[in-house]
Formats: sequence, structure tokens, C-alpha cells
Amino acid sequence: MSTTQNKDYYATLGVKKTATPEEIRKAFRKAARRYHPDVNPNDKRAEEKFKEISEANDVLSDDKKRKVYDQVGYYSDQIDPSQAEAFAYARQSGGHAPVDFGGFDFSGFQGSPGQYPGAQAGAAGAAGNPASWGSFKDIFSGIFSGAQQPQRPLGPQPGSDLEYQATVDFWTAIRGGQARLLVHRQEICPHCQGQAHTMGPMQCPECNGTGQVTQMGGRMKFNIACPRCNGQGRTTSACGVCYGEGTVSRSETVDFRIKPGTRDGQRIRLQGKGNAGLNGGAAGDLFVIVRTAEHAVFTRVGDDIQLTVPVTIAEAALGAKVDVPTIDGRAQLKIPPGTQSGQKLRMRERGVESSQRTGQRGDQIVTVEVVVPTLQDERSKEIMRELAKLNSQDPRLSLFEKL
Repeated sequence: MSTTQNKDYYATLGVKKTATPEEIRKAFRKAARRYHPDVNPNDKRAEEKFKEISEANDVLSDDKKRKVYDQVGYYSDQIDPSQAEAFAYARQSGGHAPVDFGGFDFSGFQGSPGQYPGAQAGAAGAAGNPASWGSFKDIFSGIFSGAQQPQRPLGPQPGSDLEYQATVDFWTAIRGGQARLLVHRQEICPHCQGQAHTMGPMQCPECNGTGQVTQMGGRMKFNIACPRCNGQGRTTSACGVCYGEGTVSRSETVDFRIKPGTRDGQRIRLQGKGNAGLNGGAAGDLFVIVRTAEHAVFTRVGDDIQLTVPVTIAEAALGAKVDVPTIDGRAQLKIPPGTQSGQKLRMRERGVESSQRTGQRGDQIVTVEVVVPTLQDERSKEIMRELAKLNSQDPRLSLFEKL
């Protein structure tokens, strides 16, 4: 459908812009009866008028088409509704979307993308290469989605945080100590001191200080913010060291303290050791996630220490006091008479000092493993047979009782 400039569809039908769909339908039927070619044979003016009211009704009677027309002031099948809405919003909010549709024929955009069948001789020369503009939808996309580059805020910008993992050995996590980590972070550029440029502001040569440039698409022209100066009208020379970023990448070895009792997965915050801020903004923080190494004997669960201790049949049956390892050294553990293999015994406050609750310690949980001896001589075997006769109860009897 082709549209031209300065067509007021509401005036064509003789209704207000606030007219309801029913009022528009009635106005069209009334005008159609008056200007229909069957009623006015061989009347060219009536025929043209009938075409105008038909075109107006086609747009205003369709809610989607009418919305685009109200937002842009024109209608074409090539106008994307979402972009028309963005255009209307920019115009209402005082944004820079001044589009001049002077003499523009939308019918030229109904071909395939990249073609310009409606261009007249000489128009292409005035507008560059019209084929590069694609459709009306493509041009609107350029206005609202890609024409302007985001501007860097001028105020202080805090630096971003960093997060690293650091593996420490078993004993350092329990007793505390120092650890070291290699960190890659952004630091203030030493050449421009974070200013991102090395010269004072000067007039932008692209827009001559106006902050706007004009682009053409066929017969349509529109102003956009200058891409070189981001609409500021003034530009600077980017720093040759940081390339206009204000920061440079550096590697740094960071030393940090491990508190006694630090757990696996615990996060340590190192204030100001993250990426540098810009324009006087504070540096971010460095968060270190501690990973603790395993031990050959001890297993740590929270603040408790777990280990397995082997005992003899005699020690398990008669009871005994045996030496067991702890994180503080040797300690005695009492084995109650009749202790079974797999039974767990608790040694209170023999675990790890808590890093979160001062003065508290975990426990040491000992799993007893009864070791069956390998009998090498007849005397030992005879004693074991005698023991079996004296203790003839069947340990498997309870299994059958539960069946």
C-alpha cells in the first residue's frame, strides 16, 4: 500500500482523531455512497475521492494500522509496529528522532530488501546508495537500535569484583597461616591516570561541534547523534596505552591470611583488590573461595575430624585404652568391652577450632575396625577353638528370626 506526505485520513473521512471504530465505519459508508463510481459515472473527481476514502478506511478501520499511523503520521506495510512505537516515544519525550518524510514515496519499499524500485532518476545520487538502506523497517532499526553508541557515564564508576579459588593444604586450613594467589586484574592506566585520553576536549570534526549528523535513505533524511563524539560535540584523543579504556590488565601476587579453622568453600573478602574504578570510583573487591586439600589419615567434616582406628579382637572384647592420632598429637581412647567393628566413638573437643564461633571446637569421631588375626601356629588355633566352645552363640540367629 502506497502512502504520500500530508495525508490526513481523519479529515478525509470527516471524523475526529478520537473517533470510535463505529463512527469511522459510518463515516466511510456515508462517503462511499456519495462518491461511488456507480453513482457518479465518468466523474474523475468522484473516482479519486472514492479512492482516498477507501485508503483512509483501510488504515483507520484496522487497529494495528491505525496505531502505526497515529504514532508516525504515515502508514506503510514496511513499518514495524514496535519501531513505530519507539519513534513516537522518542518524539514525545523530546528525543532526537527528527525525521523528514518530505516527498517520500513508501511504495518504493515494498520490493525485496535491498531494492529501491520507487526511486526516481537523480534521487539515488542525492542520497548515496539507496539499496544499502534496505526497507523502511531497516531504517527505523538504525534509528532506535544501532545509530547511537552508548555514552560512558562521566561520574565515578566503581570497579567490578573478582572471584578466585585458592587451594590450601590441610594443616594451613586447620591451624591458620598465610596463602598466596596470582590475580589478573584491571588497574588504573599509568599513562593517562585513568582519564582514557591524553589531550583536552576539542571540537568534533565529524559533526563540527553540533553533536548531530544527517543521514539519508532514499528521499528520507533523519538526524542522529554523532557516532564519533556520542552527541557531545567535542572529542578527545584516546590514550595510546589503554586505548581509551582508562585501565590496563595487570597480574599481581596477592598475599592473604587464612584463619584457623577455615572450612572448604569458605569465602574470604579482600577489600579493594578487585578491578580498578574509573573517574575516581572505588576499586572492587576480591573474593577468594578456599579449597582445602585432603589428608591421608584425617577426614574433616565441618569442624569435626573423622578417622578409622583398628583394634584387636581382645581389645574389642575385653575393653582397653589405645593410643590414637589427633590433630594435636597422640591421645588415649577408651574402648568399651564388647565394642563391635564399625562402632563410632566420640572424643569431645578434639576436632578443629571454629573460625566462626570463638572458643569452640569440633569433636573427633573414631570408627572402630576390629582386626581378625591370622593364626600361624596350632596353639593359637587351639585357644580360638576353645573360645568358640565357651561362646557358642550364633551371631546370625537374629537374621532368621526377622524373616
